[in-house]
Amino acid sequence: MLAWILIAFFAYRIYKKKTIKPKIWKVILVIIIGLISFSINFNMFETFLKFPILPLGVWILFFVFIFRNSRWQVYRSFAWLGFLANFLFLASTLLAIPIHSFIYPKGEPTTYISNTEEASLIMTHPSGEVRSLNNERLLNQLPMMWQESIESDEWYEEADMGTESAEVKERFPYRLVGTSSKWGSGLASVIYVEKDGKGILLSTPTEQLYFRSDISLIERGGAE
Repeated sequence: MLAWILIAFFAYRIYKKKTIKPKIWKVILVIIIGLISFSINFNMFETFLKFPILPLGVWILFFVFIFRNSRWQVYRSFAWLGFLANFLFLASTLLAIPIHSFIYPKGEPTTYISNTEEASLIMTHPSGEVRSLNNERLLNQLPMMWQESIESDEWYEEADMGTESAEVKERFPYRLVGTSSKWGSGLASVIYVEKDGKGILLSTPTEQLYFRSDISLIERGGAE
């Protein structure tokens, strides 16, 4: 939004300085076409970024105006504004990364679970037992949960031992559903609950996070 506001501001400044006033809709169209560019794509801090290299849109507009005997000089600055707008979008995205991390810290479970009113459990593995979620306890414990490392090798060995004894032991036999991430975060995750009810595993498209609680978040028939 900030980038678009700046683009509109610069377009207005350019427009005011023009002796020949072009039509507004043509100015908007030229700026949009000017955005077209050959870019280098890369990821930084789990964010997709585009670094513009060649102003393809400006070249396209140049040939269109030249062959149609139109006034290229009138629209040239708007076309270059469109190309330079790519750098504004890049800068605004880079600026948004630390701001987003500050507002939505990824090391806190409350970022991924903010609405627990309709939360419930689904048993996803037969090694689990019939349990229900204590929504009030979940809400109270979320701010106090702490992050621990994921012992993937140890967990795998536990499951493997269960296989040998003809009884597969799933550490996270429940899935937490009916919740949503903090408003505006845009973060999506699949949430698994540990068998003892004291751990949750957040699985995102890029990573997994493991959090523990002092007391169990699940119960059987109203009693822990």
